[in-house]
Amino acid sequence: QVQLVESGGGLVQPGGSLRLSCAASGLRFGSWYRMGWFRQAPGEEREFVAGLNWNGGSTLYADSVQGRFTISKDSAKNTVFLQMNSLKPEDTAVYYCAAGSGFGSSPDARAYHDWGQGTQVTVSS
Repeated sequence: QVQLVESGGGLVQPGGSLRLSCAASGLRFGSWYRMGWFRQAPGEEREFVAGLNWNGGSTLYADSVQGRFTISKDSAKNTVFLQMNSLKPEDTAVYYCAAGSGFGSSPDARAYHDWGQGTQVTVSS
């Protein structure tokens, strides 16, 4: 089981930036993992934002954030980041970090078995 703790959420004006962090513990050396960021706005279903292959580094993005968000990792610190630029009010949501076993990133929530508690991101003037 992987434990995930998100941080970095907050209130930002449209056009601003935030960087979310996800500290992971319980990753087993030699195992294959995928890491992802999802978000859920009030009254909406949880949706994929960005994914990363922990072992190989390949990334995947939702069309709505392509070119604005960047997912990255610091392997030494077992931390995944989501850099969010040019934020829009429609980016407002609770953002969740997720971990799954296997090769390659995935936009399917069923490919992830451990989830963080979420961090609120609010984009408003």
